[in-house]
Amino acid sequence: MDFKKSAKEIIEKVGGAGNVASLIHCSTRLRFSLNDFDKADLDGLKKIDGVLGAVIAGGQCQVIIGNDVVEMYDATQEFLGDGKGTGKAKKQSIGQIVLDFIIGVFQPLVPAIAGGGILKSVLMLIVMFGWMSDKSSTYQILNLIGGAPLYLLPLLVAITAAQKLNVNPLVAVSTVGVLILPDMATMLEKGTSLFGMHVLNVTYSSQVFPAILSILLYAVMERFFTKYSPKPIRIFFVPMMSMLITAPLTLLFLGPLGYVIGQYFVAAILFLNVHLGWVATALLAAALPFMVATGMHKPMIPYVVATFSTVGKETLYLPASLAHNISESGTCFAIALRTNDTRMRATAISAGISALFGITEPALYGVTLQHKRALSSVIIGSLVGGTYVGITGLAGFTIVGPGLASLPMFVDKSNPMNIVNAMIGFGISFAVSFVASLLLWKNEKVSDKKVDTTKVNIAKEDLDAPVAGQVMSLSHVPDDVFSQGLLGKGIAVTPTEGKLVAPTSGTIQMVYETKHALGMTTDAGAELLFHIGLDTVQLKGKYFDVQVKVGDHVEKGDLLETFDLDKIKEAGYNPVTMMVVTNQDHYAVDVDETETTEPHAVMNISKLEAN
Repeated sequence: MDFKKSAKEIIEKVGGAGNVASLIHCSTRLRFSLNDFDKADLDGLKKIDGVLGAVIAGGQCQVIIGNDVVEMYDATQEFLGDGKGTGKAKKQSIGQIVLDFIIGVFQPLVPAIAGGGILKSVLMLIVMFGWMSDKSSTYQILNLIGGAPLYLLPLLVAITAAQKLNVNPLVAVSTVGVLILPDMATMLEKGTSLFGMHVLNVTYSSQVFPAILSILLYAVMERFFTKYSPKPIRIFFVPMMSMLITAPLTLLFLGPLGYVIGQYFVAAILFLNVHLGWVATALLAAALPFMVATGMHKPMIPYVVATFSTVGKETLYLPASLAHNISESGTCFAIALRTNDTRMRATAISAGISALFGITEPALYGVTLQHKRALSSVIIGSLVGGTYVGITGLAGFTIVGPGLASLPMFVDKSNPMNIVNAMIGFGISFAVSFVASLLLWKNEKVSDKKVDTTKVNIAKEDLDAPVAGQVMSLSHVPDDVFSQGLLGKGIAVTPTEGKLVAPTSGTIQMVYETKHALGMTTDAGAELLFHIGLDTVQLKGKYFDVQVKVGDHVEKGDLLETFDLDKIKEAGYNPVTMMVVTNQDHYAVDVDETETTEPHAVMNISKLEAN
């Protein structure tokens, strides 16, 4: 692969070097913060050699590369040079800003925590086999090395938060470092006061939220004093005054507040986990293909980090990730055996190996999301594997993508069966997804656009757009679940009016509790899904008013629901509305992709006769 050629094309498709505010990378993706996201050509990005997919999520333009991400990042940086950040940043919603900040703070922490955690897990495994005593000085020193990243978590958070807020990281670390100074810890334990006010005794090592609140205040102080202090004394006056104000306020107020926030945050998640039990793990595992594809799994990282800092283990996300990752691998290897497409076979083998070691993006974007049968196999394997690890109460002890090489993350010195259950869950997920894919996979003989008219009933339906507005191709929706047709063929509309109407006559089959989506079956049997906005599930029904209920029969043009278009936009959500045919295996779907605001029949569906 010519990384330089691909890197140059990537920069062009994100709007040029002048449109790039910043660039980082994770284990599989280039993550661009852009000045104007409208300039990003997602369809063009997906066509570049070496690019597996592209999506705008979490306040970033994410370009999925896979195993070659480091090489592609280095090549991209060569072309960017000093050209980043030359444009004026486009205004983002508060939700996008917060999510981008959270991901920017927590994402860089993972390698350090994962490295130290795996080291501690391997040491426990060595002790369990009797190869080393946990009383030996060698073990104790190595164990301290493995525990250092978690103990020093406030300092690591100070660095990443300072970098994200573009303030001095060294002064930021010094400010937060006050919280974990040995002498300070001793004073807090004995009881102390500051300016006549009692300072709450909090153990700040391994905590994240106190450091985040502290750096948020520090950033305000640094900018304030930089703006108003005389230039000759800035070098010492700005850091001195910023530390002088931030550190005491953190000890008195922000630190205890952040500690309480962290405690309640973890308690809320654990409450759901305890009361839903294994069901939560199973459902999360089955949902992870969609969450990872859209980047929605990243907001789970703060929960995982906070849980580790509080209870030292995690029993929901990491076990579910194990089931999902290995199911992706099993599906890919089965497809490699079944497919008659040599290119697909090579892709499936490579992606299967990556997923086996915990990196799922190559499998997701190269295989799973492009084929419904593969996606179904992954969901089945994830659900069954997730059920097992959920029932057995599997716990992870470090933050890293679960896979073959990282299985020691499930070593529990007090519960030897934990690693055994992890291996059993590993095997179940692989076997179930492998067998499911062998049974479900079918080699594609003809294009889905070529329909044998001898198998089409004369019964046809013309469907109008369900909302008024600009009709566009589904491929233009900035969400891979819809743009890649994972749920079915259909159309998207940028609405100009907050009314969803029936495009034809039929029966309401489903109304989501959050009201952002509903489903109906047409009189001819086609199953339609209407989805209003992207990520609007987070509104929890706010700004939506459903006019129908399950079982209602509606006629073409009947009002299904209303939604406050302006309020949805103000809340920072994209209101684009999708209509897709979810049972397209039984229908020939002809979509008119003409982009227009004029009312017209946007889809024609014809039921296929059974063979």
